[in-house]
Amino acid sequence: MPKHGKKYMAAVAKIDPAKNYEPRQALDLVKQTSTTNFDATVEIHMRMGLDPRQADQMVRDVVVLPNGLGKTVRVLVFAQGEAATRAQEAGADFVADSDEMINKIAGGWTDFDVAIATPDMMGKAGRLGRVLGPRGLMPNPKAGTVVPGEDIPRVINEAKAGRVEFRLDKTANLHVPIGKVSFDLDKLYGNLAALMEAIKKAKPSAAKGSYIRRMTLTSTMGPGVKVDFNLAQTMEQPE
Repeated sequence: MPKHGKKYMAAVAKIDPAKNYEPRQALDLVKQTSTTNFDATVEIHMRMGLDPRQADQMVRDVVVLPNGLGKTVRVLVFAQGEAATRAQEAGADFVADSDEMINKIAGGWTDFDVAIATPDMMGKAGRLGRVLGPRGLMPNPKAGTVVPGEDIPRVINEAKAGRVEFRLDKTANLHVPIGKVSFDLDKLYGNLAALMEAIKKAKPSAAKGSYIRRMTLTSTMGPGVKVDFNLAQTMEQPE
C-alpha cells in the first residue's frame, strides 16, 4: 500500500469508515478533508445493482448541474455551413468544419472538454473514434451531443453551464463530478440533488433488486466518505 502523508492521515481520522453519512454531512466532510493545494473536484462514485453486460440494464444520460462545475468548459463542434456559423456565434471554442481541423484531431489533438456534432458530420467525426472514443469525447445521440443545427446554441450553453454525462462503466459503477471543494455547501448539495434526480429517472425498467448498492463522495486525492444512499435518493434542491 502507498504511504500517505500526515495531512491525508489527519483527514482520514475525521471520517468514521463504518458510517454511512447523510448527504449534507458527507459533503461537508469532503470539503474539510480535501488535502490538495489546488481547488479539488468533488466526485460521486456509485456502485449500481445492474449488469452492464445486459443492454437493457445500461444507464446513460446527461444532467445540467444547477451550480455548474466551477471550471471553464471548452466546446468543439463538428458542423458546416449555417450550423458552423451558429456554433461560432453561440460561443463554441473550436469549430471542426474543415479537413484541416479534422486531420489535427486525427493526429491526437484533443484540447477540448465536450464535442458536439450535427448528424451530417457524424461520418467525419466517426472516423476519429480511435482518438475521441478512449477520452469519452465522441459525440453520441444518447448523450445529446448529436443534434440538428438549430439546437447547437442550446447544447453549447448547457455544456458551458455544467452539463455532465453519466454512464455505467464495465464494472457497474458511475463516476460523476459535481463541483469544486471551494463551492459552498448549498451549491454542492444542489448539484448532488440534481444528479440524484437524473439517476433515478434513468433507472432501466429491467433493473432488479437494489438500484444503488453503495455510494461514496470524495475530492481529488482525498479520502472517501460513504453516503446513506437511501437518504440521497430523497434529496431536494435547497430553497
